[in-house]
Amino acid sequence: MGLMGLEENRNAAENGVFGSDSSEFQLGSKNKYKRMQSEVSEEDGPLTKENRDTKKYVFACAIFASLNSVLLGYDVGVMSGAILFIQEDLKITDVQQELLVGILSIISLLGSLAGGKTSDAIGRKWTIALAAFIFQTGAAVMTFAPSYEVLMIGRLFAGVGIGFGVMIAPVYIAEISPSIARGSLTSFPEIFINLGILLGYISNYSFSGLPVHISWRVMLGVGIIPSVFLGFALFVIPESPRWLVMQNRIEEARIVLTKTNESEREVEERLAEIQLAAAGMDNAENHEAKAIWREMLSPSPPVRRMLITGCGIQCFQQITGIDATVYYSPTIFKNAGIKGNTQLLAATVVVGLTKTVFILVAIFLIDKVGRRPLLYVSTIGMTTCLFGLSLALAFLGNGKLGIGLAILAVCGNVAFFSVGIGPVCWVLSSEIFPLRLRAQASALGAVGSRVSSGVITMSFLSVSRAITVAGTFFLFSVISALSIAFVHTCVPETRGKSLEEIEMLFHHEGEWQAGEVEMGDAERLVQKE
Repeated sequence: MGLMGLEENRNAAENGVFGSDSSEFQLGSKNKYKRMQSEVSEEDGPLTKENRDTKKYVFACAIFASLNSVLLGYDVGVMSGAILFIQEDLKITDVQQELLVGILSIISLLGSLAGGKTSDAIGRKWTIALAAFIFQTGAAVMTFAPSYEVLMIGRLFAGVGIGFGVMIAPVYIAEISPSIARGSLTSFPEIFINLGILLGYISNYSFSGLPVHISWRVMLGVGIIPSVFLGFALFVIPESPRWLVMQNRIEEARIVLTKTNESEREVEERLAEIQLAAAGMDNAENHEAKAIWREMLSPSPPVRRMLITGCGIQCFQQITGIDATVYYSPTIFKNAGIKGNTQLLAATVVVGLTKTVFILVAIFLIDKVGRRPLLYVSTIGMTTCLFGLSLALAFLGNGKLGIGLAILAVCGNVAFFSVGIGPVCWVLSSEIFPLRLRAQASALGAVGSRVSSGVITMSFLSVSRAITVAGTFFLFSVISALSIAFVHTCVPETRGKSLEEIEMLFHHEGEWQAGEVEMGDAERLVQKE
């Protein structure tokens, strides 16, 4: 795979599909570019030991990179129960309770905003490490907080760390994964968020018998443990090959690609593909953060469609009320008629287990049936369950039937969330943006997600008092219904496509329903002699 023509084609790359409305450019005569196939062809031969080792290595990298997501999930899960004991111990008001729960999501936007720039400056790998360190600091402060004010300081640190983590993990995994497995691997962070939520619920239930002033501290302190494992992960995971190419560390990128791809042919094709995408970024400082943000603020039609899709799906993931459901599940079940903290926390464990089990379903299906089908099933199912929960809370009172239907509706809601919009949201936001915009645009999407989550969680109790809990979930069901229309009009199918092919989908919005990139579209990326 010749690369000698790259220097001659920088200007073309900058003025072609990677930077403007124009989608054609010429490659130099010495640069024969061949698009990497989404799947391994028969000529690659049967699965070998090297193939299996490669898959295991990529799998391990995805797991280690996703450990930060356990921290977010654990915080969401553990705070739902810990807040009961914090309120009793520190005598905080309902408004302070809302602020304590929701501020983490709001403040995490600082980490997400800084994460794009940081990951471009020090690399994806060390941004993951920085996220873990900041969260550890916050968790330690919260564990030993003597007052509400100190507890809030710890939440601020934890929020910044989580902001870094939720932004960088999907980007890193997307950049090291082969196209055929990228959907499954990029959904790992969502799996680990769900695992963290389940661990948080279990922690609540396990430590609920301790004295009030100790129980919530132990619950929060246990959250430090997952980030410790990240210290060991840094000795295993490599840097992103795309970031290495951006730093002109080509041989290092080739070494990483050798470990994450199954044949030398794929390595060279992926390297050529990445270099071609990054070629326009080599030319001076036009791609500094200011220029990138300027492009996103005044986007071309394709980039505008990318931003609407990426940021929109992130916002819909949260404004349908999932974090409120998880954070305040004890409140929901108390409203349904369950009495006693132990019974309430036991019910939340069932919710966490359901959420975790169904995320595994998404992992097996996301690269087989595609993104859009899962999103349709998810959004339609969530709308139905949210509407059913509002009816159960409004009309069935505190009887056994009402309690049973409320638990069933909450479990159904989190199950449908985990099957579709939960993991697919992160997959889409990490794969639809071109290389030059990926880190910053993913950060912007994560900001939308965190702000939406913060607004919902910080207003849930107040809104519920105004229109009842049943009325609040009816409102969530209406928003969820709108998400169905958003998926239909704004989300293309990206299954099995390279990151560069996905970019072409946004140049031809009318062809989204077909779900395929035509050969003519691929030729707009490169035009052979």
